Amino acid sequence: MNTPDPHTQELLDRLLAAEDREALLQLLQSLLTPAELSEIPKRLQILKRLQAGESQRRIAEDLGVGIATVSRGARALKRDL
Repeated sequence: MNTPDPHTQELLDRLLAAEDREALLQLLQSLLTPAELSEIPKRLQILKRLQAGESQRRIAEDLGVGIATVSRGARALKRDL
């Protein structure tokens, strides 16, 4: 993994400093729009379901995302293997 730039490092430090889920959620809500915040859990589900062997089309339909979004997750998984 590449070393993150200083701004990304600061973000990671702030996220890691959250004392509990509520504090982390509040931080994320202050940083992200509601739409951005709703996309992050979907991206996590995409990766989880791809790893479980589900089809890209099924994942896209179930989560209400574009097939390109699911394909991006598949590429990321292949890259990280």
